[in-house]
Amino acid sequence: MRGLPSLRTLSLAVVPLVPCLSQAPPAPAPPPPQEPPPALVLVKAGRLVDGRSSTVQTNVGILVEGERIKAIGPLAQVQAQAGSARVIDLSQMTLLPGLIDAHTHLLLQGDITSEEYEDQLLRQSIPYRAILAARNARLSLEHGFTAIRDVETEGAMYADVDVKLAVNRGEIPGPRVFASTRAMAPTGMYPIGTPNWEIELPHGVQVVDGVDNARLAVREQVQHGADWIKYYSDRRYYFTPDSMLRSWVNFTDAEAKAIVDEAHRLGRGVAAHAIGSDGIAAALRAGVNSIEHGDGLTDSLMDVMVKNNVYWVPTVTVGVHVMARGGVWPTLVNLERRAFGRALRKGVKIVMGTDVGGFPWTEINQAKEFEYYVQYGMTPMQAIQSGTSVAAALLGQEQNIGALAPGLYADIIGVAGDPTRDITELQRVKFVMKGGVAYLSQ
Repeated sequence: MRGLPSLRTLSLAVVPLVPCLSQAPPAPAPPPPQEPPPALVLVKAGRLVDGRSSTVQTNVGILVEGERIKAIGPLAQVQAQAGSARVIDLSQMTLLPGLIDAHTHLLLQGDITSEEYEDQLLRQSIPYRAILAARNARLSLEHGFTAIRDVETEGAMYADVDVKLAVNRGEIPGPRVFASTRAMAPTGMYPIGTPNWEIELPHGVQVVDGVDNARLAVREQVQHGADWIKYYSDRRYYFTPDSMLRSWVNFTDAEAKAIVDEAHRLGRGVAAHAIGSDGIAAALRAGVNSIEHGDGLTDSLMDVMVKNNVYWVPTVTVGVHVMARGGVWPTLVNLERRAFGRALRKGVKIVMGTDVGGFPWTEINQAKEFEYYVQYGMTPMQAIQSGTSVAAALLGQEQNIGALAPGLYADIIGVAGDPTRDITELQRVKFVMKGGVAYLSQ
C-alpha cells in the first residue's frame, strides 16, 4: 500500500534509538554507610596502679577510644589529645586494671557438704543453673572482676560457654570468660557416686579412661568452646608420719600426658586440681600450666614449678570457708599458709584464684582473696599484680588485659582509698569499666 513505510524502513527507523537507550548513564549507587569513629572518653585518675610497675602514679589521664586505651600519662598531656572527649572525673579515686579471678565455678553455688553438691546436680536443671550463672557473672563484674577463668561446670556440660557467648554478645553483663567446660577424671574418682550399681547418677566431670579417650575428650571440649582444659590429678588426702600431705593419683602418667599434650597441640592451657604432693608431682610430670589449690607443695616441687614456669593458684578463700567441715581441712589451710610463704621466697608465680562457687557467690566478695595473700606474706602491690598482670600472663593475655597501658582493653576499676596501703579497698569497688563501657559508677 502506498503511503505506508516498508518493514525495512520501520526497522531502520527504530535502530538508532537502541544505542541511545543503552548509553544512558546508570543511576549513581548510594555511598556505603560510614562507621562512626569510636567514641573518645577521658578518665581522670587521682591515683593509678597500672598492674605492672611497683609505683603509684598521681594525677593521671586515661584516654579511651572505643574498647581500648589510646593514651595514658600525666593528665595535662593526655588532656591535650582528648579534644571534645567525654570526661569521667575520678580524680578522688585510685584506678587499677580490671581484676582477674583465675579459678571460678559460675555453675556452682556452694558445696561445703556433699548434700549441697548433690542437690544442685540432681534437683536443679542445667537451664536453671545457667540463670544463676548469669547472675554470678554480673556479681563478679560488679565486684571489679573484668575477667575470669572458669574451671569447670560441675555437671552442667558446656553452659559456661553459653554464659561467655551471652556476655560477648551483650545480652548480659559479665566479665570476659575463659571457659574450661566439663573437667576430667577417671571412672569412680569424682562425685556423684553410689554403691547402688543399678543407678547411673549424673557426673560432675567428663569421665575419661585411657590414652585415646583422653585425647578424644580434649578434642570434644575444644570443639564445644573450651579455652582451657582442667583435670583432677588427685583425691583422698592424708598425712604420713613425716607430716607430708600425700594423695591418691587419679590418672596414669600416660593418660595425664595425653591430656596435656593434646591440649597444648590445640593451643589450650591445662589446669590441674592437685592438693597432695603426689598429685602435684604427677601434674608437673604431665606438663600442666597451673596447679590449682596445691596445699601439699614441697620445696622440691616448687623448684620444678619455677624451672618449668608453672603457675600456682592457691584458692585460699575456699579453704578457709570449708574449714567448717572439720576433719583434715583446718590442717590443710595451715599447711597452705606455710607453703605460700616459701613459694613467695622461691619465686613461684602465684595467681589470684578464689574457687568461688565452692563458696556461695552471694556471701563472700571474691576480692577477699587478696586480703589473705597479704596476710600470708605478699605486699599489697604483689597481691594486686597476682590478680592483674601475673594472671594475664597465665592466660596468655598480656596484650589485652591485666594492666593499664596503651593498646590494652579499657578494663578499669576504681576504689576510694589506696589499696597499696589497705588491700581491703579492693572489696569496695566504686567504679567498673570493661572494654570502654562503664557498668558501675557509685
